[in-house]
Amino acid sequence: MVESVESVVSRVPFVIRRRVRWADCDPAGVVYTGKFVEYMLGAANLFYANLTELNYREFLLAVGVDTPCRGLDMDFRGALWPDDECLLQVSVAELRRSSFDLRVRAYQASGREVFVGRFTPICIPKNGERHSVPIPPAYREALTQHLLQDTP
Repeated sequence: MVESVESVVSRVPFVIRRRVRWADCDPAGVVYTGKFVEYMLGAANLFYANLTELNYREFLLAVGVDTPCRGLDMDFRGALWPDDECLLQVSVAELRRSSFDLRVRAYQASGREVFVGRFTPICIPKNGERHSVPIPPAYREALTQHLLQDTP
């Protein structure tokens, strides 16, 4: 049986399980640093896909915004090797006028932390203009359900 590389474990709090593939690793068998960014963005995309009943792209169309990345950062705390599994918890760390922070915490079942990351999208109008707009009320409401409850 072939297992998926990523799977949703919990919707609230939002947690996915990720299994390390050999292709994610350098010749020494350690996950490439850049792959952690991919893991974080994959977790954010799954979070978005599960944010509302609508398909995320349809939801953004309905509320009239796009959400490009304004910033991201990561604090690396541990390594992973092929076939290791880690859990990635995505929470909304902060809601502002036009942008918000997603906190992605990666850890193993033992509790050992792998990384903590911050991904910051910003709301811009769907019409192609490049300026910030307030987070639409329906979007803010969906995000509020995932406000960070735990402590780092």
